[in-house]
Amino acid sequence: MAEITFYQVDAFTGNVFGGNPAGVCPLKAELSDDLMQKIAAENNLSETAFIFTREGRLHIRWFTPEAEVDLCGHATLASAHVMFHHEGFTGQILEFQSKSGALRVKNKGDILELDFPVAQYEPCAEPEGLTEALGCKPVEVYAGADYMAVFEKEQDIVDMKPDFASLKKLSLRGVMVTAKGSSCDFISRFFAPNIGINEDPVTGSAHCLLTPYWTEKLNKKLLIARQVSKRGGLLFCTLDYDRVLIAGKCADYLKGTITLAD
Repeated sequence: MAEITFYQVDAFTGNVFGGNPAGVCPLKAELSDDLMQKIAAENNLSETAFIFTREGRLHIRWFTPEAEVDLCGHATLASAHVMFHHEGFTGQILEFQSKSGALRVKNKGDILELDFPVAQYEPCAEPEGLTEALGCKPVEVYAGADYMAVFEKEQDIVDMKPDFASLKKLSLRGVMVTAKGSSCDFISRFFAPNIGINEDPVTGSAHCLLTPYWTEKLNKKLLIARQVSKRGGLLFCTLDYDRVLIAGKCADYLKGTITLAD
């Protein structure tokens, strides 16, 4: 019987049952794509991260219950937390190789800081059906890997009750909605039914697009962001040329063992 150590960590929160739960599997040897996808589906978390060493370098891959993704912020934060606090990594900066390039995570004491690439995006015409699916008309829409819909009022975001079946008809992976915040610099939510996640509790990778947008709008270097899902999350974001620094806390929920038949 093969055994894999499994951690579940709540990312971008200091408290269990908040933030975004991620599965983390530190591997002794890389698994097949099919097996990683089956484990992620069995975990049924928004993402499960798999960490393994190849040619002396640490690699990371992320799977939703339905598909592999090229970048995931909260599961990278959770993975770094596992490496720093449970798997014996003693340095201050951890580097993962990924499909989105080298991703560095800095241990800053009570928080960890992701160093991610800036997401490219352009203004676009509002896609057909977006207003109807969200139940509210945005004032601006941008397109990159996902749509970003900007709203005039914070309450528009908080009160939003999307039609996920309609959102699934849109051409891009997901839709982030955002507005200026009252108790923080900006708020957001993220919907991605196309990859099996109706609403992601906290989406680190979305802040690779949100951060440059709000940095320009607010003319501020350090931005405090809240993702106002039911679980909620707190992120500290800084634009650093073509990189976005995204910092937050993690809380341990469980450690266990996945047992697989040979």
